[in-house]
Amino acid sequence: MECEIKEELASKSSSTDDSVSFPHVTAVASGWMLDFMFVSLCRSFKEGNFDEFNETLSVFEALFQSKSLKADAHNEKSLICAFLARVMHGKHLDVLFEKDEHVMPLMSAATVWSSLENVVEDEGLFKEITILLFVQAVAVCLEKGQRSSASSVLKWFEKRHTCPRNLGIKLSTIVTKADTYHPVIMSFSYNRLLETIHSFLDNYLKKNPCDFLLKTATGFVQSSRNMLDSEPVELQDSTVSEKQSETTQKNKKTKRKLLSTKLTEAWSPDTTKKLFVSLTRLSGSEVCHLTARKNVETSTLQNSEKYMEKKTRKKWTAQLDKYLRDGVKRHGQGNWSRILLDYDFEGRTGTMLKDRWRVLLRNHKVG
Repeated sequence: MECEIKEELASKSSSTDDSVSFPHVTAVASGWMLDFMFVSLCRSFKEGNFDEFNETLSVFEALFQSKSLKADAHNEKSLICAFLARVMHGKHLDVLFEKDEHVMPLMSAATVWSSLENVVEDEGLFKEITILLFVQAVAVCLEKGQRSSASSVLKWFEKRHTCPRNLGIKLSTIVTKADTYHPVIMSFSYNRLLETIHSFLDNYLKKNPCDFLLKTATGFVQSSRNMLDSEPVELQDSTVSEKQSETTQKNKKTKRKLLSTKLTEAWSPDTTKKLFVSLTRLSGSEVCHLTARKNVETSTLQNSEKYMEKKTRKKWTAQLDKYLRDGVKRHGQGNWSRILLDYDFEGRTGTMLKDRWRVLLRNHKVG
């Protein structure tokens, strides 16, 4: 059935074969393929599929370096892919994207993100991701027990990126106390960073459709199904019986393989060595090397929640209420995470601020 559909599509396009040059056709086809790999990369990032992401990134890199492709037209996508790669490896501190071995993945991600400022139409979203990268670059070091590295990250960001002064002061205190469960870190969590990036990708793909090849392939699959559904019943029955017999033979072979004494993995990497994977820095000509360790890290979210539950709630003072009113007046109701950065609420979270604000509204204590 697939052959018949391909012949039908080929017959429709055969009339134009002599009217255009093959290099031009190749350039267009390469652009479609690059768009398809870009969409696939965004999807694997959103699903958190580490292996599939790396495989897709390798194909994207190869296509982007193709001489037949007009790379200038896809620079935005290449920068976004470079950014996603660094965030995807954000908790692997030994992965290198820069020549300087002290520049960890999220630090490098912040540099790439700054070059995307003109691409991001929502200024608030751009600033939010910048702050999240700043906080999490420090937080990841603290999670690994590397306080000195966290302090270095803090200084690095303050020199190269514009961040709220109050945030820098709070993070400095957090690093000194090595408080990985501080409300600022809990509010600007790694999960929130990923979710915010997902929003950015959704908006970008909506305004920059890259799904031509994807839609074409989807239509092809649907056409194949429709043609199979329209076949005579007898032919379907014979086809099914043949497939069932083939499946039975395959199952028998599989059972013998399961009983085989051969190793299922002929090679496994030495954990004492670093696995180097070539990765082009997609922002330009510089080629970077990353060191990938596929260690799935357990989330600290459940532990942090238990920790926060154990903390005793302190009474709200008149001064804290004033901070809250001033913060809402400055940033607006609902922006609790930003209000947390401006004032010292003695360990309270954004949820606690929201609850207190409801109390003030109910008691008519809001001017």
